[in-house]
This record gives sequence, structure tokens and C-alpha cells, in this order.
Amino acid sequence: MGDSSSLTIAVMGATGTGKSSFINLASGSGFEVGTGLLSCTAEVQTSRPFHFMGREITLIDTPGFDDSFKSDHEILMLIGEHLSQSYRENQKLSGIIYMHRISDFKMNGISRRNFTMFRSLCGESTFRNVAIVTNMWGEVNEERGVARLEELATSPVLFKPVLDKGATMLRHYNSKESADAILSHFLDNHPITLQIQDEIVHQNKSVSETSAGVELEEDKQMLLEEEKRKYEEHLRQEKERLERIQREQEEQRRIEVETARREHEAKLERHKMEREEEKRRLEEQRRQEAERTAQLQRRMAQEAAARFRQEKEEERLREEIQRQEQRAREEHARLRHELERARQEQERIQNEGGCIIC
Repeated sequence: MGDSSSLTIAVMGATGTGKSSFINLASGSGFEVGTGLLSCTAEVQTSRPFHFMGREITLIDTPGFDDSFKSDHEILMLIGEHLSQSYRENQKLSGIIYMHRISDFKMNGISRRNFTMFRSLCGESTFRNVAIVTNMWGEVNEERGVARLEELATSPVLFKPVLDKGATMLRHYNSKESADAILSHFLDNHPITLQIQDEIVHQNKSVSETSAGVELEEDKQMLLEEEKRKYEEHLRQEKERLERIQREQEEQRRIEVETARREHEAKLERHKMEREEEKRRLEEQRRQEAERTAQLQRRMAQEAAARFRQEKEEERLREEIQRQEQRAREEHARLRHELERARQEQERIQNEGGCIIC
């Protein structure tokens, strides 16, 4: 049986929020503390009782509902069985600590699911014995941390509904002093019965039938529906992506075909222009060749005519020379004949004169 000098406080929260570290610091226990991505608290653990300000305190370390190795239903079974058994042994809770990282940029789906399950486990009538403890203040500057704390405390979808029902927000600075300050908050609390303890022990409900179990099942269905929605959305997006890729590929093929057609037409046009240019070049070459041939023929004709005229002139000159030679011969013959007659005449005269002398 519990006594009035002893307090039992449960520490809850998501995996990695520092539950085991807080209990070790406050109680001197040696619970394994996670440093990586995997959770370490896979079972409900109870610290050794320790004395604080004249009271004997026991802290209960609970695994988070986002455990690395157990399903949420298994975690609920562990917590529900432990709490119901301790309640049967008259070990009521004097307080519940819910740990939350102030360093979290936002309260994601896992954190909200953990807090929702926490509320279902406790029940609204117990919130006056609840302390929401923010830790890891060393990982944010004070201004940003205070702004996040204000948002957590005033948002109706975060901690405000619990705070309105009597819960308190405290800070843990990862020191023994702040851990002791948090424990001192529970010293004057009266033991309470959690909703899940009342449902299991007094209403004879199974863990699955409790509000937390129903909430878990509804959350599971919501998760399944959300996963289905996400999957369907993924399929829709994938279909759209494939259709977009197909359209892009078809457009790319159309562009490639159009580009190839234009290139082919341009190539044909170039070939046509090249052929026409070659035709013009050949025609020009033939024209120039014909002109050269005509010029050559004219030159040859001119040269032939010149040769003909030259030959005619030469023939005329030869004939003229021949005539002149003939005249010269005739003149020479005439002169010779005249000379001969003159000589004969001279001889005659001489002969006649000689005869006279004689």
C-alpha cells in the first residue's frame, strides 16, 4: 500500500524528448539514454525510490508511442497494464510529467499523436496534476524559445486545452536544480486516478476498449485513411507525373521530328540552292568558255585573214619582184644588146677609120 509521504510521478512524452535523462538526473538512476535515432525505453521502467524534501519519490519512465521496435498498440498495452496493476496495489500517481522539446521547429504528427494519447490516458479530471515540461533550451536562443512556448500555450490544437483544465508549464534546463524545481511542484498534490486506470480496474474494460484504446484505434484508422489518401495522392501525382513526362516526351519527339523535318527541308533547300548555284556556275562557265571559244575563233579568223592578206601581199610582192626581175633582165638584155651594138658600132667605126689611115 502507498503512504502519504511517498509520491509516484509518471514521465511521459515522445521518443527522444529526454524522459530517461530527466529521471536519471532527478533520481540518480542509470536508465539507458538514447543518443541516436532509435528509442531506448522499450518497457515501462520504475526508478529506485529516492528522498526529496522529506518525501519518498518514485519516477515511472514510459516509452513513447513512436517507439522504434514496438507498435503503438503494444506501447499502450504496456502502459495500461502497468498503470492498472499499480492502481490495484494502491499506488496512485501524484503527478504526471509530459516532456516536450522546445527545440522542435514545429509540433509534427508524431508529437501531436503522443500528446493526444497522453490526454486520453489521463482524462480531463487529472490535468491539475499534470506538468508540461519543456526541455532542451540550450539548443535554441531565448527569444525563439519563448516565442515557441507562447505558441504551444495559446494554440487550441496544442497545449492550451490542457492548460485551461489546470495543467502547468515548466522549464527544464538539464540541471539538477531545475529537475528538483519540477519535482517540488508535485509535493502538495493529492493522488489521482487516471482515466485508463478507472476504465480498466473499475469499468472492467480491456485496454483496447478504454478511451485511449479507442482513440488509438481511431487514430490508427485516421492514419490508415491518411496513408490511403497519401498513397492515392501519390498515385495521382505519379500518374500526373508520368502523363506530364509522356506529354513532355511526346512534345520532345514532336519538336525533334519538327526540327528534323525543318533540318531536312533546310538541307534540301541548301542542296537545291547549291544545285542552282552549280547550274549557274556551270552555265557561266559554259558562257565564259563559249565566249573564250568565240574570241579564239575570232582571233583565229582574224589571224587567218591576216595570214591570207600577208600571203596575198607576199604573193603580190613575189610577182612584183618577179616582174621587176623580168624587166631588169629584159633591161639588162636590152642594155647588153645596145652595148653589143655600140661595141660593134665602135669596132666598125674603128675599122673604118683604120682603113682610111692606111
